[in-house]
Amino acid sequence: MATITIRNISDELVERIKRLAGQKGISMEQEVRDLLLKRYGQRDEVLARIRQRAKALPMEPESRVQAWKSVGRR
Repeated sequence: MATITIRNISDELVERIKRLAGQKGISMEQEVRDLLLKRYGQRDEVLARIRQRAKALPMEPESRVQAWKSVGRR
């Protein structure tokens, strides 16, 4: 696993994170890990769902797509 060092975080933000972590009974470090996973884990899940749905879409030949484009440009 990797280690990240984050500099120049305001004292106010650190206190908010500590407070939230304390309310949950977890460490500040775990709270930050959870926040990062929530933010960036979701993105990967959403992209995976989009890719899965795209596979089910019908594919149109390039010539037909180009014809549609030219109709809109007249």
